[in-house]
Amino acid sequence: MSATTQAVPLAGAFANGHPKQGSSSPFVDFDREAWARLGSATPLPLTARELERIRSLGDDIDLDEVREVYLPLSRLLNLHVQEGGRLYRAYRTFLGGKAARTPFVIGIAGSVSVGKSTTARLLRLLLARWPQHPRVELITTDGFLHPNRVLEARGIMARKGFPESYDRRALLRFITEIKAGKAEVTAPMYSHLVYDIVPDQRLVVHRPDILIVEGLNVLQPAASGSALTISDFIDFSVYVDAATSDIRRWYVNRFLKLRETAFRDPASYFRRYAALDTEAAIRHAEGIWATINGPNLEENILPTRSRASLVLTKGADHGVSRIRLRKV
Repeated sequence: MSATTQAVPLAGAFANGHPKQGSSSPFVDFDREAWARLGSATPLPLTARELERIRSLGDDIDLDEVREVYLPLSRLLNLHVQEGGRLYRAYRTFLGGKAARTPFVIGIAGSVSVGKSTTARLLRLLLARWPQHPRVELITTDGFLHPNRVLEARGIMARKGFPESYDRRALLRFITEIKAGKAEVTAPMYSHLVYDIVPDQRLVVHRPDILIVEGLNVLQPAASGSALTISDFIDFSVYVDAATSDIRRWYVNRFLKLRETAFRDPASYFRRYAALDTEAAIRHAEGIWATINGPNLEENILPTRSRASLVLTKGADHGVSRIRLRKV
């Protein structure tokens, strides 16, 4: 990505994009065509093979969508990071200190099966290819789930993914240390294969330029009686949105695909589902959605959408059709 491309004023691109601006809304609304024009001068630093490696199961994102949706978003995020750098330098001058700049934190939120993991991995790759911030790290809040033994002891194994299933103190401590500029911060590791925290293994984060935090509840407000929460330390947030009926269908389809792939691994926590016939598998997936993922979306995840800096809304085909950007 060239210095010339980076210098194009975003305000000019907005003027050419013809976004829909409702005076009563705190957001600027873009359709996909208008949003795509905001990144039209930026070269695509990604190949089809790279995209295939980071794409989640059931997410049919292609290079056209990367170019039209995620490339403009990476440009916008790059501008935010640069402005943050200028503000940091002004603060350093004002305070007369020499403290190093702390990482810029991006939060990615949304439902199970909506595509937030692909969004997070894709943004990590795109942002790392802007020359100003080559060190981009990604963590998921899955690592901060309580171990299964703790969930079982508390009787909340069936509420895994709900806010109370996370070690929120550990997550808050992690993000606080990141924003304090600590040279090395560690996080627990989670295995989707065994559906549990991996004992004695830690992910180490070494003061990146940008940290992307992806998870169901990263925009959750502080719990009752708490002074702070993780969202207080996020510099820019993205909520990946879609109609609940579409997300439910994507979840069931993904469950069927996993039944033919990962569930067949002898080490898989879900090994018992691999032998289900299609009809039984659909019933089981719909049951999980009705009792766990659907209620969690409606009660805890969806209410945080309005707290995001930007909302990516997907259509029934899993492609992003609308973008809502918070006004500044």
